[in-house]
Amino acid sequence: MKVDTGAAARTAMIIGGTGQIGSAVARRLAAAGWSVLIAHRGRHHGDTELTEHDVTSIRLDRDDTDALLARARGHDLVLDTVAYEPRHADQLAGLAGEVGSLVVISTGSVYTDREGRYLDIVTGPDDFPDYPVPLRETDPTIDNTERTYSPLKAAMERRLLAVEGLPVSILRPGAIYGPFSPALREWYFIKRALDGRHRVLLSDGGANRFSTSSTDNIAELVALCASHPGRRVLNAVDEDNLSVAEIARSVYAALDREVEVVTFPGPPEDGLGGTPWTVANPLLLSMAAATVELGYHQPVRYAEAVAAAVDWAVREARAADRRQESWEKVFPSIAQRAEADRWFDYGAEDAFMRG
Repeated sequence: MKVDTGAAARTAMIIGGTGQIGSAVARRLAAAGWSVLIAHRGRHHGDTELTEHDVTSIRLDRDDTDALLARARGHDLVLDTVAYEPRHADQLAGLAGEVGSLVVISTGSVYTDREGRYLDIVTGPDDFPDYPVPLRETDPTIDNTERTYSPLKAAMERRLLAVEGLPVSILRPGAIYGPFSPALREWYFIKRALDGRHRVLLSDGGANRFSTSSTDNIAELVALCASHPGRRVLNAVDEDNLSVAEIARSVYAALDREVEVVTFPGPPEDGLGGTPWTVANPLLLSMAAATVELGYHQPVRYAEAVAAAVDWAVREARAADRRQESWEKVFPSIAQRAEADRWFDYGAEDAFMRG
């Protein structure tokens, strides 16, 4: 059903619109009466509930610059959730003077510590970056020519900010979670609960802190950037700043399960006690700039936001089970992590806790 606002609806195009961030932003904008165009490669179905709003879905090859620009020009907002490297910035440069507001998703992993260390080059706890707490948008970022994830994102940011006349807002999320996420970190605890595990083993006293980012909270920030076009870089994380032990309890609570958190001091031992949030030093991002510049207020706390992500993940896992498919197929990005083969080694965990 199309929303009648009494005036021409504002229009948005979302590149990568069926993913976790794109789906959340589409819901947020559509509920506010926007006309939303979702562009995607056709690999994911996205949010089927969006069919009740003024949302149109199209197949689009991101590498076809002419087609991309033709579709994007003239919109009040263009959100790019999948821009990854400088050549994508070069594509988006063609929108200077052609859109009301451009929002591009980057990553909190572009930051470096005073020694120039960053996440991509970490080999263990001894060389983990010692970041300022909290990290602010003015803190140093990677500036090298390495062709890995974080340096490429940092180079993309610089290229975008150098384009004259481009009203671009660059957002830096942390550990993203929400429905439609192939890399849902919370699966680490969800699977344990579904497997009947009532104890969770955590290293470092369960005190690791790695800023989380609800897709609903990111969507709110995107909407504010759309209403206040400008050239800016903003962190995009939850303000809860939960420890990994608190995350575990929140996930189990969303499943209505009890959990005993068992901790030990120091880093993971042979992978035991390590989680997708395990960092040797805190990685916490400040939201002060978004609050001051845009009047941002976090709409959803972690406990509420994670409940929706947990519900989606459980339904996806059960549907996969009916298809006789493994969880690795549902959450491929998690399964491909080097340490994932130890995450669900319950026998080794039990032996460690007995010892």
